[in-house]
Amino acid sequence: MRECGAGILGRKLGATQVFFADSGVCSHVTAIQAGPCTVTQVKTRDVNGYSALQLGFEEVTSKKLRKVSRPRLGQFKKIGVKPMRVLREVRFKEDPEASPGDTLTVEVFKDVKKVDVAGTSKGRGFSGCIKRWGFSRGPVTHGSKNVREPGSTGGKGMVPAKVVKGKKMPGQYGNVRRTVRNLEVVKVDPENHILLVKGAVPGPEGGLVIVSDALSG
Repeated sequence: MRECGAGILGRKLGATQVFFADSGVCSHVTAIQAGPCTVTQVKTRDVNGYSALQLGFEEVTSKKLRKVSRPRLGQFKKIGVKPMRVLREVRFKEDPEASPGDTLTVEVFKDVKKVDVAGTSKGRGFSGCIKRWGFSRGPVTHGSKNVREPGSTGGKGMVPAKVVKGKKMPGQYGNVRRTVRNLEVVKVDPENHILLVKGAVPGPEGGLVIVSDALSG
């Protein structure tokens, strides 16, 4: 997990577009509901060996309160905040100037030009080599039985006489953590907790994402 200067939790809302009247350019952007997040725990280098904030996002409704464990309820009660549905730890370059119970909003990115967005990509289930890796299909005429098969996977009576590790094969496609870097910040809307970034963001609409300032930003 990399260290950042500013970070927050959010959810991907979807794609939209922004028109700039001064340049006459219509830019495609992705809208992210960034925060508000509540600081539930502070970790420092002196005590924990690294700097981080544990952030809570989205309050737990009264119907779902029974699903929160007692240790978590005790943690939330100790700092005087309502139970949060999502808890994630965001590491920082330096010890953050925050205390449990503080609220972080999208305003942390008001002076940031580029951000990195991490999320879980869409799960596409068990997929073949054509969909998963972009293989070309085989011939469909003259009695061919190799239309969508992967082809040879290794020598049978030759060296190494086995399928080598890392061979591109059919299998689970998607549903993995991905980070898109250096996305340009187009607009920060503190009133509605909306962040508009130029480019694609991993995951489906409504998927949880972690937004942080870019390494080169």
